[in-house]
Amino acid sequence: MIDTMKLEQICREAGHMALGRWPGAGHALESWEKTPGSPVCEADLEVDAFLKRELGRLLPAAGWLSEETADHAGRLDKSLIWLVDPIDGTRDFIRGRSGWAVSVSLISGGRPLLGTLVAPARKEVWSAVAGKGAWLNGKRLRASRRKTFTGARVPADSLAKEDRILEMVEKPNSIALRVAMVADNRADIVATLRWGYEWDIGAAALIAREAGAAVTDAFGGPLNYNKRDPRAFGLLVSAPAIHAEAVAHLADRAEVLAIR
Repeated sequence: MIDTMKLEQICREAGHMALGRWPGAGHALESWEKTPGSPVCEADLEVDAFLKRELGRLLPAAGWLSEETADHAGRLDKSLIWLVDPIDGTRDFIRGRSGWAVSVSLISGGRPLLGTLVAPARKEVWSAVAGKGAWLNGKRLRASRRKTFTGARVPADSLAKEDRILEMVEKPNSIALRVAMVADNRADIVATLRWGYEWDIGAAALIAREAGAAVTDAFGGPLNYNKRDPRAFGLLVSAPAIHAEAVAHLADRAEVLAIR
């Protein structure tokens, strides 16, 4: 079994490295766009290289899939892979806001086995082990148990007309941190209706599931990892009792947007 304490130490070091570049702490930072609307910065690449080296030493047999590293098909032959987003929430990071995190998960047989999120600007370390629970700064997590969909808390800056039955709460740019909010009962639902990548959600989805949340794609189906195409359409994380109603609420839009 992997040394989970060593894993957390590596992730903490990665978070400290990112914090040393964070404009919110007064540091200068070079950033640019990989593609239109997709920012990246020096810290993304530095943290990615550090994690690739250190996680490779921790578990040499594991493959690698990261937002900031060229993908290699050889990972598909691995039963274990590291799934990494060196800085999830790069927009908040670049703007000096605190809503970003280092996201690391270990995938075994297409499912998350371990997950760690480090959000040093918020002094938060989230972790989960499949079948053994989830924690925030050493405190056992228990996800939202909301029973009614109307009035459910959702991290958002604004809501579409059909979603205004929900209640907005703080929205960090990091999708991983928004999912973690459901795990910590700070939110009741997080949903996306767009194509996203495995590295955005691997760690947070395990944390939420181990805290007791319902975790699926936008259609209510299972999430799978280490696929040839590492994308998936939509994410839905919620209190278990409102999940079916949330799927129904999103269904028409999901069907249209998934084929675009």
